[in-house]
Amino acid sequence: MSTSKKTLIIGASENPERYSNRAIHSLRSHNHEVVALAKREGQVADVKIDTDFPEEPVHTVSMYVGPQRQAEYYSKVLELKPQRVIFNPGTENQEFESLLEENDIEAVEACTLVMLSIGNY
Repeated sequence: MSTSKKTLIIGASENPERYSNRAIHSLRSHNHEVVALAKREGQVADVKIDTDFPEEPVHTVSMYVGPQRQAEYYSKVLELKPQRVIFNPGTENQEFESLLEENDIEAVEACTLVMLSIGNY
């Protein structure tokens, strides 16, 4: 089993139809620690959805909010200094990706669910 990569899900949802919800379940089933952030508090499996940014460090940030809503997260994500930020389909954002890379944070355009399913998370 690979080491747990603590992951922050931005745009978490309690709706089981949403990809952010599926990602939380998949990350947990792969034994990754998950921190979830959204505009509304909630709960997905054993993961509490918070409305405040986490204080503790995370390995990966997985984006589930569109580029038009990402600007408010730029500084907070940079402060967290994750090793990488995954831009899931529909969340690609060249401005944010450039900003991350300038700060030595890897920007990955990929799907968290696919990465987990093929074992390259």
